[in-house]
Amino acid sequence: MQNRFPRIDPDPVDKQISAFQRAVNIAGRAGLDPFILILVGVIVLAKFWPEPGIQEGPLSLTELANYGVSFIFFFYGLRQEPEKLKAGLSNWRLHLVVHLTTFVVFPLLALAGKSLFQTPDSEVMWLGIFFQATLPSTVSSAVVMVSIAGGNIPAAIFNASISSTLGVFITPLWMGLFLNTAESSFDLSQVFTKLIIQVIIPVILGMLLHKTFGKFAEKHRARMRYFDQLIILTIVYTSFSESFSQNMFRDFSLTDIFLLGLGMVGFFLAVFFLINLISRLLGFNREDRITAIFCGSKKSLVHGTVMAKVLFANSVNTGIILLPVMLYHTLQLVAGSILAQKFAREKED
Repeated sequence: MQNRFPRIDPDPVDKQISAFQRAVNIAGRAGLDPFILILVGVIVLAKFWPEPGIQEGPLSLTELANYGVSFIFFFYGLRQEPEKLKAGLSNWRLHLVVHLTTFVVFPLLALAGKSLFQTPDSEVMWLGIFFQATLPSTVSSAVVMVSIAGGNIPAAIFNASISSTLGVFITPLWMGLFLNTAESSFDLSQVFTKLIIQVIIPVILGMLLHKTFGKFAEKHRARMRYFDQLIILTIVYTSFSESFSQNMFRDFSLTDIFLLGLGMVGFFLAVFFLINLISRLLGFNREDRITAIFCGSKKSLVHGTVMAKVLFANSVNTGIILLPVMLYHTLQLVAGSILAQKFAREKED
């Protein structure tokens, strides 16, 4: 019997939603935050529709991102508990390994590879790699992976918090060595003035108000994470819109991006195994060794995007500079999740 009702094809939008949901599920099984997929989508949007990202004005996306940066650091300051930070100081050898790796070993490794980047375009890419190397550790993902692997969670929380605070000061100091030579448009005095206004003052103000509003900030921490992500997406969109509109990626092929990704994987694994070796030589117990490995090998996407907004505000190369940061963040989540599960299985055995 012939069907009396005509066959209705699925709506194209429904197909796209279904495909996106499948991609999110696959990413979740691989240990990858679905936010990364949204981040990639924003970059694609900037490629094909950059106009909103390059508009100027008091209510433009660029200016809204500037305000958002200050709010992110203000709420970060609100959540800092001085008592907990003081209590965590006793395990000083562990803290020293984590922060020397984060702020000294990483940048020195990036400096060692500078000679491989000789052309003007590749020098901009190296600047992005060096910027990524000077960033502080993550907070949430580092603590989560330490927890999965069976490490010292209180020490992980302490080190991640301290790393984020130190990064506010150390990352600009490292970058100040190269901003003048990287592009003639950089005005270091203007950059550091903006840094003080947008980052340092909000952090200090937040810490001063911790006793009054700290509990409120901690209670709404999960909701604030969505605000952080929204600001990150806005910064990435405006940065890549500017770079795409100026055709800044014309000299970079997919092979170049693939090789950069391989380099970021190598970067992560080199630091990961170096910390593991140092921790064993220093006689760390298993829990402290895991904490040192995961806190010392990670880099913060949040700090990377918001600091780039301050340090490279007037540069059309910001999209290129952010590329290593986003690649490293994505790959560290995948590789870190696999290694955290490996540690967890070893503990069960």
